[in-house]
Amino acid sequence: MQRSKWIWLVWTVVLLCYLVPYTLLTNVQTWLGSFLFWTIAGLVIIALNLYITKDFEEHGND
Repeated sequence: MQRSKWIWLVWTVVLLCYLVPYTLLTNVQTWLGSFLFWTIAGLVIIALNLYITKDFEEHGND
């Protein structure tokens, strides 16, 4: 898959971080529902960023 498609997936997760707590988790009375969602979303973002950047190379001035 191309890198740009993975970047769109990152943006989708970011969008879900705004939508899910204010729509699907509206009736959850404690903050734990949103916190758990944001924690999992954060781990997904970290994993996606690691996958996207695994092929980056550093070009030195040797």
